[in-house]
Amino acid sequence: MSNYIHFSPEQKDRAYHMDIAELLRKQGAELSRCGKEYIWESPTGKVSIRNNVWYHHYEQEGGNVVSFLQKFFNKTYSEAMEYLLNENGTIISYSSPVQIRTQELIMPQTNSNMRRLYEYLMKDRGINRDIITAFVHAKMLRESADYHNVLFIGYDSDGVPRHIHKRGTAKESAYKRNVAGSDNKFSFHWHGTGKEIYLFEAPIDMLSFISMYPTEWRNNSYAAACSVADNVLFQCLEDNKHVEQVYICFDNDNAGQTAAQRLSDKLFIKGIKSEILIPTLKDWNEDLLFSKQEELFSKTSSPTSIPYLFFKSIIVRQRNT
Repeated sequence: MSNYIHFSPEQKDRAYHMDIAELLRKQGAELSRCGKEYIWESPTGKVSIRNNVWYHHYEQEGGNVVSFLQKFFNKTYSEAMEYLLNENGTIISYSSPVQIRTQELIMPQTNSNMRRLYEYLMKDRGINRDIITAFVHAKMLRESADYHNVLFIGYDSDGVPRHIHKRGTAKESAYKRNVAGSDNKFSFHWHGTGKEIYLFEAPIDMLSFISMYPTEWRNNSYAAACSVADNVLFQCLEDNKHVEQVYICFDNDNAGQTAAQRLSDKLFIKGIKSEILIPTLKDWNEDLLFSKQEELFSKTSSPTSIPYLFFKSIIVRQRNT
């Protein structure tokens, strides 16, 4: 156990005002400017940075420069403070790059009974039971033993679990988190034998889309980035050389569509065909739930009482090589 180190108020004030973007630049990290903020594509997803504060968009977590070092560089509080200050209380020189932490991925204990998992995905999210069962049989869906979270598990080409995303099942729960040690290149995905791959922000959206369009779904490839990053897409393309067409299926909001356009441009440069598919509502799960409500309404009302609404995604752009 490390010894307790006392930091004076002056030292704390100096350390806490360290600019995070400057810190990352000195480590060789790539940053992009977005208004008054910088965007850093961390190993676990997009992080917005403004001066000495940060925000992780997918994990919905943020903090100051000290917590930034604790989360992304595996520092204790004392180590982070010492890293920002030398003995005289001045900012240290970053001549030696800091290694971003790497942790062993440990599978949470799971329930043999996945009743809560099925109840949440079917009742609250509207996912088709057969599709859930297919992913359960593939050992890609599990229920944690502690808090009954849904575990979305991604494997590498050798069948080794490399990424685990947790989603809370409690009513109105917004809890979602990648398990420490997860590698975003292997987030939740399905390898098919066909020539198409569909990329989503979240596993729930991926399962919702398959539920809406189930015809021969096993032939396609699907991936959920658990963010708006593209790591898993390019890993899937590497593992599936037969894929020729990418469908980018991010959320219908500014962040999702900005990321989708950026990825479409990136694929175009690489000579890969892509289309952007936009859900009619905010995301694919909202579309799925609305369709079920509409189906129920049509069974109890006159078919002319409301117009048939949507369910064709809007294709906003197609790139041909």
